[in-house]
Amino acid sequence: MNAPMTAGTPFAPTEASRDAFHEVIALLDLEPIEVNVFRGVSPKDRHQRVFGGQVLGQALVAACRTVEGRVAHSLHAYFIRPGDPRVPILYEVDRSRDGRSFTTRRVVAVQHGEQIFHMSVSFQVPEDGLEHQFPMPDVPAPEDLPSEQERRAAIAHKLPQKAQEWIHKPRPIEVRPVEDQDPLNPEKMPPVQHVWFRANAPVPNKIEWQQCVLAYASDMTLLDTCLLPHGINWYSGRLQSASLDHAMWFHHPFKADEWLLYVQDSPASSGARGLNRGMIFTREGKLVASVMQEGLIRLRTDDAPG
Repeated sequence: MNAPMTAGTPFAPTEASRDAFHEVIALLDLEPIEVNVFRGVSPKDRHQRVFGGQVLGQALVAACRTVEGRVAHSLHAYFIRPGDPRVPILYEVDRSRDGRSFTTRRVVAVQHGEQIFHMSVSFQVPEDGLEHQFPMPDVPAPEDLPSEQERRAAIAHKLPQKAQEWIHKPRPIEVRPVEDQDPLNPEKMPPVQHVWFRANAPVPNKIEWQQCVLAYASDMTLLDTCLLPHGINWYSGRLQSASLDHAMWFHHPFKADEWLLYVQDSPASSGARGLNRGMIFTREGKLVASVMQEGLIRLRTDDAPG
């Protein structure tokens, strides 16, 4: 029997979902193997390519471990090649600059002797200054929305067996979309979506860990935004999609294990690419981070380029 799609479900992570998040923390906790060189691994159940958010989070961890007394305020990254989940990823950090107020690091991720990803990160000594922000949209609270488990249970029986196995896997991050859409028969919608999310277990109480978990989560739903006007998603089997680049700006401290609202839109798509923007708010309305990403959105054909 399928679970009903009822709202008002309290946030109560299962033991399996908490374990799934602890696995994410273990993935982000890189192994130092030489000065400025770190090694990361991927989940054993990944078969095709490494999740982009994992590489973002691991690369930010690598950069943070070469900086003291300063906080990351922006990162700019490019995904160059698909990551191979079967082998470790080496993260090489270049200490580009240590200034009086700002520090810059460049991180290169390597597999099979080739770069798969690179990222620049800027850190700043904390200081006060002028402040303003966009207001947070008025949307339903996360407690008034169906849980992720309820949403997945409602559609699982319609999916092929392989997809059912994936959809029932415990999630490290709880996601509650505000807009309701049938993932199996998506309608064309404006390129805007609002998603509540938070980690399914406590995050280590250091700002670096909060930022690295947020970088991981920021890649989970953003690319989907540019697909909304076209009424297609990855369930169709006709879509080839991948993150091409990713940028983040951190404005204020936050807690990644408390509810955050991800406000996402897509200004344009063209050339088999979609541009996506995101603003991340605390539930009290504080804008804590901004995100930009361009992604590949190619409809599969027999002669599609690689």
